[in-house]
Amino acid sequence: MGVIWTILELLLISAIFLAFGLAAAVAFESFRRRFNHTHVEAPPVFEDPNSLKPVPCPHIFDPAEKYISLIIPAYNEEHRLPGALDETLNYLQQRAAKDNTFTYEVIIIDDGSSDGTKRVAFDFVKRHSVDNVRVILLGKNHGKGEAIRKGMLHSRGELLLMLDADGATKVDDLEKLENQIHAVAKKGNQHEDSAGKDSTVRISDVPAAAFGSRAHLEEKALATRKWYRNFLMKGFHIVVLLAAGGGVRDTQCGFKMFTRAAARKLFLNIRLKRSRIRGVEGTTNPCVRVGCLHYTP
Repeated sequence: MGVIWTILELLLISAIFLAFGLAAAVAFESFRRRFNHTHVEAPPVFEDPNSLKPVPCPHIFDPAEKYISLIIPAYNEEHRLPGALDETLNYLQQRAAKDNTFTYEVIIIDDGSSDGTKRVAFDFVKRHSVDNVRVILLGKNHGKGEAIRKGMLHSRGELLLMLDADGATKVDDLEKLENQIHAVAKKGNQHEDSAGKDSTVRISDVPAAAFGSRAHLEEKALATRKWYRNFLMKGFHIVVLLAAGGGVRDTQCGFKMFTRAAARKLFLNIRLKRSRIRGVEGTTNPCVRVGCLHYTP
């Protein structure tokens, strides 16, 4: 009887050690995958969906090739994206027809969508050419911040505009931000002129940013929100004021413009990446899974 109990004790101890070992292995692998961003930093590749030939991928440190880049993060936007893109591209085409110096590109970042967002985006690439419309596939959901960062780092514009895929802001409002940035650049040039320095500076080399704002609608919003939401909003405004100073009344508006120089300073220094998955992991295409800017026919 004693021998049987000894065997049972040994089996129990072995089972406990095995369970702890298995739990430790699962925890280690989960930690490694969560903080492994190799897929985010993988060398990206663009591909023309019409010719299926690779297209050189730009980087934010490269000289600007376009006047403006529009960066649109999209997560499950199959139904709202077509209307927003039609409106955006119509505006850009009309402006380019009037001004031959106005060149543009639209970059759509599919943030691991589980619907037909990727198909919709590549339909627009086929219709408008890969020179004017490009798609970045992140493979799995990384969050809006990382999607915007990736778009900024692989854009070609002197000016870089982030805007939402739902078309909540009229695209021609970008001219208001554009005018503000040009005003800042003009003041800088005038200052250099007065100092006897060379003022032939491109707009892309001036570190400036302009933020869209819905602060003028705040009174109406206050009347319709619950009291606790207004309380939290005011508290957040105080935190922003203490951290960033005055001047920015609406940090959450998804309509912001940066010069290329400002984007280099800001988006190259972002370190926080959210890797929580909110949908389907992605396709089985290995290039898509590592976050390549790749078209899958």
